[in-house]
Amino acid sequence: MGLFLLKRFATLLGTLAAASVVVFAVLEILPGNAAQTLMGADADPEAVAQLSAQLGLDQPALHRYGQWISGLVQGDMGESHAYGTPVHELVLERLALTVPLALLAMALATVLALAAGVYAASRHNRLGDVGVMALAQLGIAIPNFWFAILLILLFSVQLQWFAAGGFPGWSEDSGGGLWPGLKALLLPAVSLAVVQAAILARTTRSAVLEVLREDFVRTARAKGLGQRAALWRHVLRNAMVPVVTVMGLQFANLLAGTIVVENVFYLPGLGRLIFQSIANRDLIVVRNCVMLLAAMVIAVNFVVDLCYGAIDPRVQARDL
Repeated sequence: MGLFLLKRFATLLGTLAAASVVVFAVLEILPGNAAQTLMGADADPEAVAQLSAQLGLDQPALHRYGQWISGLVQGDMGESHAYGTPVHELVLERLALTVPLALLAMALATVLALAAGVYAASRHNRLGDVGVMALAQLGIAIPNFWFAILLILLFSVQLQWFAAGGFPGWSEDSGGGLWPGLKALLLPAVSLAVVQAAILARTTRSAVLEVLREDFVRTARAKGLGQRAALWRHVLRNAMVPVVTVMGLQFANLLAGTIVVENVFYLPGLGRLIFQSIANRDLIVVRNCVMLLAAMVIAVNFVVDLCYGAIDPRVQARDL
């Protein structure tokens, strides 16, 4: 197991290094200049060149890449060109919204998907199965930003149960708190969770159906174990390996989906920060935020690999 962890950790570092090169190269080829954006289209070219030199934008790309990586290793993300504040302060402030939003959406998607997938598998080729799969197909086809707009029209405009956008914060001193914050994130979380729940429900159904055909399930039922107990105590656990794999991939989709949903609900999260920084050509913020998202996705996949053995003892480290 120690060798397995070492190999996985080396793979994680290699993937992070490759991701950093890709992120830096893609942003480098984008048109535009941060200094020109900050000073305006009609600014004096000499003033723009002076600001570019002050921001270090006139340095060779390889030199700037080395400075960026060196800063990341030391925990220094640099300073935002547009906001004039350290990038890590901006990121930490926005992560306080984005991470709870993604976790809430993932929790909703998991609960809905496991219940729907097991229910559909237990009623294979019957009305319940057909109904759940039809709803899942509909959920996959609905874009989350369009569903978010429908939720706003229904629950904010018509019923007026929720605010149409904004975030009061987690602190009671600023007029927010735990419940107001969760209430503000509920509609965005639902809009993110629907598509993920639909995909995960189909995966759960297929995995459960495959396990239901195993001999140990028939033996358990022959000994008098009820269908519900067999499904939830034995079948689901043995079907969780492909389900957990999809969940890891879905968490990456949730993090990427927040960029759109946060703009629909006007939430001051990491996704909105990336959107605003792209518009301002504040590439140092964009670069660090995208790298952080990539690191989170890679870390989640690493944790998923470690969970395989705990979920199914038959899975050995050499099999991963």
